Amino acid sequence: MQHWKDQGLINTKDISDGYHTFGQLYHDRAVLFAVICNSYKDKAWKSKQHHDGTMFGEPGEMFIVGVETPQGQYTYHYHTNEYWDMYKVKELEFAPEWDGHTHEDIGRLFSLIEKM
Repeated sequence: MQHWKDQGLINTKDISDGYHTFGQLYHDRAVLFAVICNSYKDKAWKSKQHHDGTMFGEPGEMFIVGVETPQGQYTYHYHTNEYWDMYKVKELEFAPEWDGHTHEDIGRLFSLIEKM
């Protein structure tokens, strides 16, 4: 598949399971995470640089957005031009240092509502 991608024959965001494309799911995830971050503005942030000043892609192309839960951080990276303005949270010059979380830690998000 990588060979086809390299030749421009397929685009990952157009691959579908028959119901949704990867592009649709990526966008839906961005919207849902924006709802969480915008609902917990006191715990959420966004930055165009990691804690060490690095970032993926060209300068300004990507950003990181995160929320500090009682169980630790949860973050995603998104394309700036598509998603930056969706996140109405405080902008930091540098993101907090990564605490080692992975996609397997998504359950941390439930800890935001456990005390409600």
